[in-house]
Amino acid sequence: MTSPLISVKNLTLRFKTDEGMVTAVNDVSFDIAPGEVLGLVGESGSGKSVTAKALMMLNAENSVYDDNSRITLRTDEREIDVLSLKRPKDQMIIRGGAISMIFQEPMASFAPAISIGDQMIEQLMIHSDMTPAQAKEVSIEMLNRVGIPEPAHRFKQYAFEFSGGMRQRAMIAMALSTKPRLLIADEPTTALDVTIQAQVIELMKDLVDEFHMSILFITHDLGVIAQTADRVAVMYLGNLVETGTVRQVINTPAHPYTRGLLNSLPKLDDLEAQLTPVPGDIPSPLDRPSGCVFHTRCVETAGIAEQCRTQIPGYTSDSSNHQVACHLATQGDQS
Repeated sequence: MTSPLISVKNLTLRFKTDEGMVTAVNDVSFDIAPGEVLGLVGESGSGKSVTAKALMMLNAENSVYDDNSRITLRTDEREIDVLSLKRPKDQMIIRGGAISMIFQEPMASFAPAISIGDQMIEQLMIHSDMTPAQAKEVSIEMLNRVGIPEPAHRFKQYAFEFSGGMRQRAMIAMALSTKPRLLIADEPTTALDVTIQAQVIELMKDLVDEFHMSILFITHDLGVIAQTADRVAVMYLGNLVETGTVRQVINTPAHPYTRGLLNSLPKLDDLEAQLTPVPGDIPSPLDRPSGCVFHTRCVETAGIAEQCRTQIPGYTSDSSNHQVACHLATQGDQS
């Protein structure tokens, strides 16, 4: 069996704030295999981006990792204990080296007063021994690979001269130019229209095949995940509540929250049907519910409401490793 490219075990992350310690990620574990696309799904405030940034040690200085938290990155040469990398020099392997990240809004990620090309050259020279001429050649080639027309001309332009779709493509080109093992894509299609979304999704699928890299694809849209991911991890208020293959999670969702997300999607075969949002709002991390963190919004707790309110559900798993943290699943196993 192939070893995971990256393993996250018991990741718990809190932030020091004026109001006290805030738990953003709670005891999260998952693996990503080489060449695999893992979709991380959940509403805003679920802890998706904080989890992803932990893989690159990009969270703010007021972040505190639990002593039991482990993130292990495996390269051809060695195993790397990510959370032990304290110095910026040591962190270069996870910041643009073996791991790259596409941010949700590329306009905020590119420096507005520096050309796209100069920014691409700078990062290549930091992470390799290329000369400026070699870095320019690689950068133009990568812009061409992601479908940007006239790449040699666009190389000299600034981010504000690109359309939204082209900026996102340029961000992907920049992230891929160092040939990372893992690409973190944080809501890469959210700000794009549906036509450009489809193009970007298709591009990323092609790049996975070409470079045999892994992707952590973060989104709130299960429809996008259905087109891109191999496996899905559903996150709510810092907890993973369900993991499985795309077919398992989409076709047979085991957690009420996952079912709620799926029910909230528009139904193209019934345009008159009303949207069914997940009731209520996600609680503040400062006031995390006791027991199951989803019980304050769950509509399926009849008969076991007290158990949901007071007891933290453990994970149950079937023979195909479809995992869910829900008391209803435990009740089903016992019946």
